[in-house]
Amino acid sequence: MNFSETIATLSSASAFDLYRLRAAIDRVLDQPGWMVAVQSRLRIGQAIEYFDPATNRSHTGQVLELRRKQAVVLDPTTQKRWLISYAAINLDGADVEIREQPRRGLGRNEVAIDDVVGFVDRNHQQRSGRIIRLNDKTVTLHCGQQQWRVPYSFLHRVVDSSAFSGEAMELKVLDSTVMTQTGEGDG
Repeated sequence: MNFSETIATLSSASAFDLYRLRAAIDRVLDQPGWMVAVQSRLRIGQAIEYFDPATNRSHTGQVLELRRKQAVVLDPTTQKRWLISYAAINLDGADVEIREQPRRGLGRNEVAIDDVVGFVDRNHQQRSGRIIRLNDKTVTLHCGQQQWRVPYSFLHRVVDSSAFSGEAMELKVLDSTVMTQTGEGDG
């Protein structure tokens, strides 16, 4: 399913239309056939992947218990138990990333909590940080010792992960020999 086109179409819908659509989707997901179809493919102790809309990210877990409408899932990193709707469990390994094509910056559905992104601040300084909160029109970034609220349209992907920690490697070329960070030649 092409979510980029769907989101573009939904952007032009009225709030009332979106509300009616959400009600229709909820009714379809509440039909027992969907829950039984997922439940029949699950087993206690099975490792699963599920989608968390709060973080806009896929998570892994282990099925502890199967209930009527939800599964009790253990998060292996935090050891917390969560009630996960059967519809949120990704049994087929579907790609959960939604790739929008905005004209500038990143879209709301292209970023997730803990992603490292960059932006240019008011003083034209290049900054990068880790996303700690997703808001309606902005993200909250942790940049060094500061927090910044930045609109999605100002964000860009950070390719060099060492840029986040401030450890940029400096290379110099002398006599066709690559110099490492310590200044010792390879040759």
